[in-house]
Amino acid sequence: MSNYARRTVPLYAALLIFLLLTTGCSQPAEITLDVSADGSQVAMEIDQELVIRLESNPTTGYSWAVLGIDTAVLRQIGDVEYEPADTGLVGSGGWESCRFEAVAAGQTTLELVYRRPWEEDVTPEQTFTLDVIVR
Repeated sequence: MSNYARRTVPLYAALLIFLLLTTGCSQPAEITLDVSADGSQVAMEIDQELVIRLESNPTTGYSWAVLGIDTAVLRQIGDVEYEPADTGLVGSGGWESCRFEAVAAGQTTLELVYRRPWEEDVTPEQTFTLDVIVR
């Protein structure tokens, strides 16, 4: 084996190990979930973002709202955002996205309801719950 090979092979091996350790252990900056995650559990790291993307049709008066979370563990970022479907049809639905940031270690149940905001004493049309564990 040449001098060059003896010096560079260990260097490349060390670089490969470093890259595997640093990239293999990192969490994605954002976790996006949809209706299929309803009733499930998600684990997050502090400062990681969670996006819940659910079908919606605001032309019916219904929208998604946060009913409950422990804001000491998970805080909402901004307002619910609406993205219309690309159908070209008037009155067609789309998706609403709610963003959250993990702010401290702990556990909370995130509960969203799909309802008309002015109908407070009416059972929501749909609900979405997610157990969130922040490490």
